[in-house]
Amino acid sequence: MPGTTSPERQLTGFLAKFSPEVRSVAKAALATMRKRLPGAIELVYDNYNALVVGFGPSERPSEAIFSIVLYPRRVNLCFLFGAELDDPQKILQGNGNQVRHIRLEDASTLDEPDVKALIGQAITASDTPFNRKGRRKMLIRLVSAKQRPRRPRHRNEERKDR
Repeated sequence: MPGTTSPERQLTGFLAKFSPEVRSVAKAALATMRKRLPGAIELVYDNYNALVVGFGPSERPSEAIFSIVLYPRRVNLCFLFGAELDDPQKILQGNGNQVRHIRLEDASTLDEPDVKALIGQAITASDTPFNRKGRRKMLIRLVSAKQRPRRPRHRNEERKDR
């Protein structure tokens, strides 16, 4: 349709709301995950709390196994079935029933052997295999009308809601 914005351009706009530091880590992490998961379907959620880019083998959100999550001060790699993974080095954070995450100080965290092993384990454990010869596809699944600020407040600023 004329006048519509591509999902890639929409994602670029969502990323632009974040600080250069967060945006830089996120863009590098996304590039790394795209190389590791050719043919993955990317599901984008510009939520109230965060920007989420999920990676799965299909368009079904329930089959996504990873997500890159951007917050005002950090970027996480989430393992959506992380509670099921063998994590002998105890690098996964979180204690919910299902999701675990790793904070990405920078994208090179994704190249650490223990992190690569967890990513490989999650891919192997996925019920639906990734089509490594398929074309990457991005879908914008949600854009929340109301959102928390995407950039951190300065520490010396007074909070308006106090």
